[in-house]
Amino acid sequence: MSTTISKKLAGKHAIVTGASKGIGASIARLLAAEGASVIVNYASSRDGADRVVAEITGAGGKALAVQADVSKQEDITRLIAESVAAYGPIDILVNNAGIYQMAPLEEVTAESFQQQFGLNVLGLLLTTKEAVKQFNPTGGSVINISSVVSTYAPPGSSVYSGTKGAVDTITRVLSKELGARGIRVNAINPGMVDTEGTRSAGITADESEFRKHLETISPLGRIGRPDDIGSAAVFLASDDSSWVTGELFYIAGGLH
Repeated sequence: MSTTISKKLAGKHAIVTGASKGIGASIARLLAAEGASVIVNYASSRDGADRVVAEITGAGGKALAVQADVSKQEDITRLIAESVAAYGPIDILVNNAGIYQMAPLEEVTAESFQQQFGLNVLGLLLTTKEAVKQFNPTGGSVINISSVVSTYAPPGSSVYSGTKGAVDTITRVLSKELGARGIRVNAINPGMVDTEGTRSAGITADESEFRKHLETISPLGRIGRPDDIGSAAVFLASDDSSWVTGELFYIAGGLH
């Protein structure tokens, strides 16, 4: 006799911003593996988004790539409209899209500040504002991807760390604003994760001294993998976390 195992997110509609690679791609794949229909948002990497969609559909899941620069209101409006047209009311929003530019104080510029806050903070706020208008009346889950830098605050990260500190605070505020509607709002604060971006920058390359240092001082002896963050997102998206809101989840292997 066969046994059917129900998936945690069956019938749910999820949007993941910045999902063409790295952490966002992992979150999209794992949400889909649990039964969610996933909008794979991308700003410029169409090929990457198409690969993620192909992986999801090839495994029997449902996904659609939608281009939108979520630092722009008109793109956000279109993203939400196309998402609802494809899969109906929204149940899960993952605000993953973001940029980082490290620079010491003397190299901070207004342009860099505006770019990082425009996407990491204002983009997150505006995307959430538009998405919750189309959330399922029964509620749902908003998951903001923050960072350990919001509290670790390494040198040369004044602007980037500032954006993630803002994300942490916004997470707590929105959890109180949206709780009465059954919408939970939480943040994941990853530590160093091995992604295409960190590898191409040389940060997590196998020969990187910085990576070796982190692995030496980590209680678990390694840096993160994208699926470490994706698994946490599945928990926050599902009913397993039905009484969890306004929380910051530090997924950093003990380095916090």
